[in-house]
Amino acid sequence: MIELYLKDKQIASFSQDKKSYLINYKDFDISHSISLSLPNTKRFYTYEYRFPPYFETFLPEGYLYEIFKQILTKEYGYIDDYLIFSKLAPNIKSRIEFKSDFLKLDFEFLEIGNILKNDTNDTFTKLLDIFLNKNAISGVQPKTIALLKNKETLHIKEYIIKTWGDEYPYLAENEYFCLQACKKANITTANIQLSQNKKFLVVENFIFKDEEILGFEEILSLMDKNRDNKYDGSYEQVAKIISQFTTNKKESLSQYFKIVVMNYLLKNGDAHLKNFGLLYSQDFSQIYLSPCYDIVNTTSYIFKDKPALMLQGKKVWYAKDELIKFGMKNCFLTKKEANIFYDECLEAVKDTIKDIQKYIIKNPDFSNIGNRMCDSFNLSLKNKTIKELPVELTRTWK
Repeated sequence: MIELYLKDKQIASFSQDKKSYLINYKDFDISHSISLSLPNTKRFYTYEYRFPPYFETFLPEGYLYEIFKQILTKEYGYIDDYLIFSKLAPNIKSRIEFKSDFLKLDFEFLEIGNILKNDTNDTFTKLLDIFLNKNAISGVQPKTIALLKNKETLHIKEYIIKTWGDEYPYLAENEYFCLQACKKANITTANIQLSQNKKFLVVENFIFKDEEILGFEEILSLMDKNRDNKYDGSYEQVAKIISQFTTNKKESLSQYFKIVVMNYLLKNGDAHLKNFGLLYSQDFSQIYLSPCYDIVNTTSYIFKDKPALMLQGKKVWYAKDELIKFGMKNCFLTKKEANIFYDECLEAVKDTIKDIQKYIIKNPDFSNIGNRMCDSFNLSLKNKTIKELPVELTRTWK
């Protein structure tokens, strides 16, 4: 059994019975809710044949999952989601604390400056070895959580270190430029740093605000869906969830509109239901859209990639007019507001094209992916709705 605590008070338990999962609240107090999707308004939450979506948020995928599979299968003879979560639970740093049969570990702190300078495969392997049991993070690319100390301020923070393999070369630089573009568009963005040799993207965990640990929940969980369904939905449905839960609806929906616009302009075909989330204060008095994260130009790797979710019932790369309609109808913007936000995003993309072109001159190894990104961005500037990138572009792609 896994025990759940809020401010040192046990509020619930989480247990497994064969293929069923039970969440058992200890009392009725709405302020002691586990998350937005699991309000403390009833005693039991039962899930048959599927892992509770909120807890699934903490489960590793892809690269990390294979590591846990190898370790746990060797030790226990099997692997399932509950075993993985039990292993990670005591070392998860979040608004809710977890206790299981596994021990809570003490982790050493490393200097962020050293990580940024020594961004090698050996360094990543070392980080993964040190912090493996803290890796309650999703996403298929190679990544690890790390506790890093700033040598000058002595502040210790939690970061996500992302790297890349042969399948998606130069992914750190790709995501860096895409997130910088979002920042240029005045979208609240996760704090990021690109390592010296461009092998790591170092992302500060945004759930920590001053002395408070904010709650975080993915839109996927708020829609009561599991990870296998992360591509099953629409951007209209995401807007509806944001409108339903946030306490600053106007600001959150405005930010969301701009993020959607940027995903279309930057040709990010992986903006699925796990890549949007809400942050909330300890007492739920403030609920708002999280900073944007996990934004990359996917067409650099998957030429015929399409948007991850439906918009107006289709998965096509929409131009300005359709996105403006979406902003007005689903994000409750005036036509003037939607146009201003769109144009802001467009200018950010134009600036980013210039940034990438200058960067390629000093970093020629990035020229292949960088030029592909610029090609697809320039296509966005033509303001035409397309199903997929035109085949003519492949002639200039190495």
